[in-house]
Amino acid sequence: MTERTLAIANRHARLRIDRRGLTAAIGVLDAHPEKFRGGCPPGELSLVFLTDAALARLHGDFLADPSETDVITFEGEPAAGLAGEICVSVDTAAAYARKRKGDFSTELTLYLVHGWLHLAGYDDLQPAKKRVMRRAEARALALLRRAGTLPRFHLRHGRG
Repeated sequence: MTERTLAIANRHARLRIDRRGLTAAIGVLDAHPEKFRGGCPPGELSLVFLTDAALARLHGDFLADPSETDVITFEGEPAAGLAGEICVSVDTAAAYARKRKGDFSTELTLYLVHGWLHLAGYDDLQPAKKRVMRRAEARALALLRRAGTLPRFHLRHGRG
């Protein structure tokens, strides 16, 4: 696959993104489509980092469910050069990492991987398919760790 164009939109005032690391991580995933059902379609991939409230609005507007969620993925139009868009909740990743005493960067990367896998054709609406997706997520994170390309994210304290 040729190098993918990433459109990165940070809509979370306190988030600092490791753009180089993020680009490298997507590049590693894209370099191994055979491990993930052919991978994410070609074309520009949009990554959007949002607050819980902003993602809940998208959830309500596009999926008729205004509840908070962690990831929403929109399929693109590969014929038009668009792979898709992955919208993630920074707040949910931070809260989950705190609750589980986990790493915030890894949790946020997991949400991006989850969206990438949706674009690759994975589904998680049924228990059996969800188990397949969870295994693919684990393989993807292991691949990123081995490659040393887990991006680092930093969430500043405070309100804005």
